[in-house]
Amino acid sequence: MTYEKVKDLKPQEFKRLCGVRKETFAKMVELVETNEKQKIKTGRPSKLSPENQVLMTLEYLREYRTYFHIGQHWGLNESTVYRIIRKTEDILIKSKELRIPGKKQLLKSGNPIEIAVIDVTETPLERPQKNRKSSTVARRKSTL
Repeated sequence: MTYEKVKDLKPQEFKRLCGVRKETFAKMVELVETNEKQKIKTGRPSKLSPENQVLMTLEYLREYRTYFHIGQHWGLNESTVYRIIRKTEDILIKSKELRIPGKKQLLKSGNPIEIAVIDVTETPLERPQKNRKSSTVARRKSTL
């Protein structure tokens, strides 16, 4: 799904899809574009526009899909997807505009908190327990 298809969504639907408001998305795109302008142009230009690069990064962060799946979706190689996401994440992390205020700053200000924190954790899979009966049968079969 490219930015051309997403840009006409209602604000609520856009936030449900990307995890950020359109204004925040626009700031992210602006940061990526300014970084592109500052960079010395070497090598082949990217196939994706800055909007699509940010959208791909948000897709990765929101859905936590593999680079392979995202690459298949966008028609790119897995390594290209990794480089684009890594580059975009680095740009956004270095930005002071998109930083979440620290705990001390939040406690000092009497303003209500308007921040959503995304927690991506791994969940252990339930695996079948070894059964004494099945392990003895397997041992008997292997000795025959």
